[in-house]
Amino acid sequence: QVQFVGSGGGLVQAGGSLRLSCATPGISFRFYTIGWYRQPPGKTRELVTTVTSGGITTYADSVKGRFTISRDSAKNTAYLQMNSLKPEDTGVYFCQVTSPGSNVYWGRGTQVTVSS
Repeated sequence: QVQFVGSGGGLVQAGGSLRLSCATPGISFRFYTIGWYRQPPGKTRELVTTVTSGGITTYADSVKGRFTISRDSAKNTAYLQMNSLKPEDTGVYFCQVTSPGSNVYWGRGTQVTVSS
């Protein structure tokens, strides 16, 4: 099992910013792919963004230009900087790490609520 320590969710007005963090103190995720997913109310979980061990990033079209994923391998911590937040960004955000052997581990999830 992989232990996750997350922070940064909360309530923010539209146009505001939040930064989520996801730490895995028990493992070194230097060679892992990191992903952030979200689950809007009443909907299925969806991919938001990923970053590979080599720093290659992908973003859902809905967040391009507003969200930025980053990683600090020395701290085993990943971040999701969310700017210009919209009400439709509301949901539970999950951190996911994928090992080089394709083992997938999920964080607990943190609530992000954007008010209009």
